[in-house]
Amino acid sequence: MKQGRFILLAVGLIGIIVIIWIISTAFDKKPSVLSQTTSGNVATSNYAPGDVPWDYQVQQVKVGDLIDGDMVLLPNNDRMSNDQNFATGDSIWVLSFMQATMKADSQGKNDVTLSQWKPIKSFKTKEEADKDLVELKVEIKTDVKLIGVYKTELDSQFRYFAVVELPTGQKVKQPIPEERYKAFKEKKEVSVVLEEVHDYTDFDQSMAKFRGWAE
Repeated sequence: MKQGRFILLAVGLIGIIVIIWIISTAFDKKPSVLSQTTSGNVATSNYAPGDVPWDYQVQQVKVGDLIDGDMVLLPNNDRMSNDQNFATGDSIWVLSFMQATMKADSQGKNDVTLSQWKPIKSFKTKEEADKDLVELKVEIKTDVKLIGVYKTELDSQFRYFAVVELPTGQKVKQPIPEERYKAFKEKKEVSVVLEEVHDYTDFDQSMAKFRGWAE
């Protein structure tokens, strides 16, 4: 009898330990990341790893056929939601988006594949469209890390290059004149002009593109 009660007690203790472990594991799980969308006449996007916002453009188009609440945009026959109830033949303005898939090759260099332009929002006037564009593409001046400068020679002709690291971690190589090569040789940081391209569904996600030297 004593042995039987001991076995039952041991099984009960093991069961309690298992239940406590299951509960603690459930509470220890981290919340999953939720995809965010925006309201209005804006399409949503889901990025695969390595996909980044690349560029935006504003274009004037004409409304073609109306199909099940969508409209066909001429001349490229793109299709998007007709939330503002445009009519066939209307001239409107459209904000289009391009993304890039960036992969590093065996040498660490970025291989960039660009998507096609995708219309994401429609406007009645160019002024409305430009207002959105200004918020999505921002030009800034900032200091970045100068990885180094170097020169190459071919047929007694020299070419000069600078390599910088952008805030996103992307390394950019740019040709420079000899005067800038000499000025950069002893520097650890340099001032540059960057264009920050922000994601239209998540403004905190952005891609920094080199646009020139600020010094």
